[in-house]
Amino acid sequence: MSRTERISVGEAIVKFLDNQYVELDGRQTKFVEGFFTIFGHGCVLGVGEALSMTRHGIKVYQGKNEQGMAQVATAFAKQSNRRRIIPCISSIGPGAANMVTAAGTATANNIPLLLFMGDTFATRQPDPVLQQIEHEYDPTVTTNDAFRAVTRYFDRITRPEMIMTALVNAMRVLLDPGRTGAVAIALPQDVQGECYDYPSDFFRKRVHRIARPTPAAEQLEEVAAAIRGAKKPMLIVGGGVKYSEAGEEVAKFCEKFNIPFGETQAGKSAIPSSHPLNLGGVGATGNSAANSIASKADVIIAVGTRFTDFTTASKSLFAKAQVVTLNASDFHAGKLDAIKAVGDAKAGMIALGKLLDGYKSTYTGEIATAKAGWEKEMKRLTSIEIGDKYKPEIDSHTPDAVDAYIKAHGGAMAQTTAIGIIREEIPADAIVVGSSGSLPGDLQRMWTTDCVDSYNMEYGYSCMGYEIAGTLGAKIANPDREVYAMVGDGSYLMLHTEMVTAVQEGLKMNVLVFDNASFGCINNLQMEQGVDSLCTELRYRKGNKPIREGRFMNIDFAMNARSYGFVAYTVKTAEELRAALRDSLKQTAPTLIDIKVAPKSMTHGYDSWWHVGVTDNPHSEKGEKARENRRKMLEKARKY
Repeated sequence: MSRTERISVGEAIVKFLDNQYVELDGRQTKFVEGFFTIFGHGCVLGVGEALSMTRHGIKVYQGKNEQGMAQVATAFAKQSNRRRIIPCISSIGPGAANMVTAAGTATANNIPLLLFMGDTFATRQPDPVLQQIEHEYDPTVTTNDAFRAVTRYFDRITRPEMIMTALVNAMRVLLDPGRTGAVAIALPQDVQGECYDYPSDFFRKRVHRIARPTPAAEQLEEVAAAIRGAKKPMLIVGGGVKYSEAGEEVAKFCEKFNIPFGETQAGKSAIPSSHPLNLGGVGATGNSAANSIASKADVIIAVGTRFTDFTTASKSLFAKAQVVTLNASDFHAGKLDAIKAVGDAKAGMIALGKLLDGYKSTYTGEIATAKAGWEKEMKRLTSIEIGDKYKPEIDSHTPDAVDAYIKAHGGAMAQTTAIGIIREEIPADAIVVGSSGSLPGDLQRMWTTDCVDSYNMEYGYSCMGYEIAGTLGAKIANPDREVYAMVGDGSYLMLHTEMVTAVQEGLKMNVLVFDNASFGCINNLQMEQGVDSLCTELRYRKGNKPIREGRFMNIDFAMNARSYGFVAYTVKTAEELRAALRDSLKQTAPTLIDIKVAPKSMTHGYDSWWHVGVTDNPHSEKGEKARENRRKMLEKARKY
């Protein structure tokens, strides 16, 4: 008879997770090193008791906001190339609901995230319990059912033995390169504490080996034939290249066949920016070099990307090109009516390269010319000065916005100039983290790095609030590197409480707040479509008039950070920013730099388009132009 251990469900979860390992290319990594929690009555007992009272090798972190801690875990897994995770547990009701957003972030970005949520009693004897939402039509529905829409796997444990198959399935999904995302397991409060005679073998050390499947020969032959027929192909480096650690192989492939490549947000930092064939960011938030080459390419070779509307410029950028793909996911590989090869990026590139021996693109000086043009634009962007003669390139219905902002804040600098200075001053191997607003566009276009895995941008969900929590996650993953949050003031106000966790844990992270007193990206979108500014600028209400007519608010983010234990600075000029960045590198405590940046001083589109919901009943001349532009772009855009 096999041995058994009579322990609770909570203990079984902790013991199982403590014995999971991942192996890739012979390198073995402990899969679960930490656990994030905010204890409430739905989880402080059961799993909480197991984390507190039993022997295990998992470090437990105290979160400050359930969404925040789950975003920390998402960024940690992303920075770890999906080889390590930090599970999270919340109480029932609002605590669980707070994690739904983070689950969506992880699933949209194909990042493994393991969530446990307290739930109502399986026996239903004390119903309705605190924080329970009752449904007359179905008593089995709870807050946790909201996770079904944002996860790759959902389960509810109503008997103690069910946790075994649930955890095995969780590992299956979390470690599948083509299907990974959030996993949510609902744990009724009574079941968490129930005991069962679990087979001891269930808690053995498990090594999950991540394979590198080579695409089928027939698929590779078809992809190779399409490339051989191309004169001017272009390759797109997606996040799958980074997670497969295939950057070197992709670079060799492009060098051998003289194929230029552009980067998605997830693919940036897989290959050095200085590579002569690297054109930088491509798509709606891409630069002029990548987009000009992409618009003329006859074949697009997409490796490890899921073709978001920003990567394809809403299917308009390379609408006439034949698309071929290499992707671990059959679903993503088949988009844009592509000729597809399904498999590992690294193994697939090696195999494809062998089939293309003797091939060469017909590019001559076009790549160098495109890069030189962008370098010239970069010099302009990073040397903009805000003064009396500054005129925003992005049109505005409130032309006094810059002057009004400067009056309220006592000075400001251009956002693009600030980014240039930051790149010059911070360490070469520093990790930058971002997610939402105008900064992702500026960074995809402008940020350069020759250090692998130094760009942690969440742009699949573009979740406001990821930036600061994500920076903490990246720091936990790489404690010996400087890590910087690139965050707008709007996103900072939405979620920054994990800064307290950084202080609590003694982890030095750096928060760079770009304060333009607005949701600048959405304000631009609003105005470009002919809509008057409304609730996208941080202004005081002036009587009963719309908020757009009031004074700009001036928030002291540095003072806020100091109250948590950060070393903080406020800067309004290039000299002040350089001094603050240099001094922050001397600090051992977390730091924050409040950078006052002028509205409308970010980058704008370069030969790209973003399909948004334009009204068919415009109320302005600019709205009429926006509607007509949409009509023209839809005529040229790919339909499927």
